[in-house]
Amino acid sequence: MHRVGIIPFDFRDDLVAILFVTSQTRGRWILPKGKRKKGEKHADACLREGFEEAGIRGVVLEDFPMTHVVTKLTSAGTLQIPVTYFPFLVTEQTDDWPEKESRQRHWALLEDAPRVAYREDFHPVLEQFEALGRWIKEAAREHKPLPQPELMPAQ
Repeated sequence: MHRVGIIPFDFRDDLVAILFVTSQTRGRWILPKGKRKKGEKHADACLREGFEEAGIRGVVLEDFPMTHVVTKLTSAGTLQIPVTYFPFLVTEQTDDWPEKESRQRHWALLEDAPRVAYREDFHPVLEQFEALGRWIKEAAREHKPLPQPELMPAQ
């Protein structure tokens, strides 16, 4: 039942932005996540989920796993599911992706992310991401391509 997920982000100077997608069933702002396929490594599942759900490619920062329990409403009731999220530096955002017709995406500055995120499920992982921000950005800098202003929200 364990899932893997990503915290898609980009940064410029002191600004950090997080990319949210809508859930397929209720249209709420969530972070991409899913099940690993048999034999699939965590990072490979993260790369696949990022592209399928959000049309993004990037770098999974495997040194910073954050496991949290999220709730999922199903026909059988509410389930609690552990999800290990990894910071995911977005290096490319495509206009076409597998779940484009069933999902929207939205960039939010990290400081605004708790107001965008659906429920409290995502607040602990966003707080941990922010607490680790200095080290995450340090690790991401070596993978950062030339600035891509279209990935950051308007200021």
